[in-house]
Amino acid sequence: MPREKILILCGLLLIVIMAISFSNAYDRATWLLEVAPVLIALPILAATYRRFPLTGLLYGLIFVHALVLIVGGTYTYARVPFGFWMQDVLALERNPYDKIGHFMQGLVPVLVTREILLHGSYVSGPRMTDFLSACVALAISAFYELIEWWVALAIGQDADAFLGTQGDPWDTQSDMFLAMIGALAGLALLSRLQDRQMRLL
Repeated sequence: MPREKILILCGLLLIVIMAISFSNAYDRATWLLEVAPVLIALPILAATYRRFPLTGLLYGLIFVHALVLIVGGTYTYARVPFGFWMQDVLALERNPYDKIGHFMQGLVPVLVTREILLHGSYVSGPRMTDFLSACVALAISAFYELIEWWVALAIGQDADAFLGTQGDPWDTQSDMFLAMIGALAGLALLSRLQDRQMRLL
């Protein structure tokens, strides 16, 4: 099947999954906050596909990241069943599903940034490219934490489901740490595959 048809089908599948997720959401206001990145990214990816196509690796990771966000939005992160399973298996004090989201929040942006920098030849040298890509991923993570803070200030106690802190006073710091781990893992494990796929574009 041609690449373009696969991407269209994946986009349509995400839309269907989002519709089902919204109809079954624990809290629809929280759903909107959690799934907003997907609602923003899908039209941008569709609009830029021909002018700035991404690697199959990156489209696949964006799809997986979208699913993580949608599941988190459906249940709210503190109530995701898979997170409770992880909590039991790893003997944790809290549902860790939101940490998967923050890991992906580092993994995907670092590779998106890297691809943009390499595709546009904006940076000279692989080390500087990787360094700046990691910096952008961490900046995105920090900005997201600021958004959570602003939402909490705006809506008060009702923000608990969106924040997903579950009483952890270090939740913000651990969220950014997981994003850093995701970014470093992406650079260490997927850079070569990304390079190979970029040469084929």
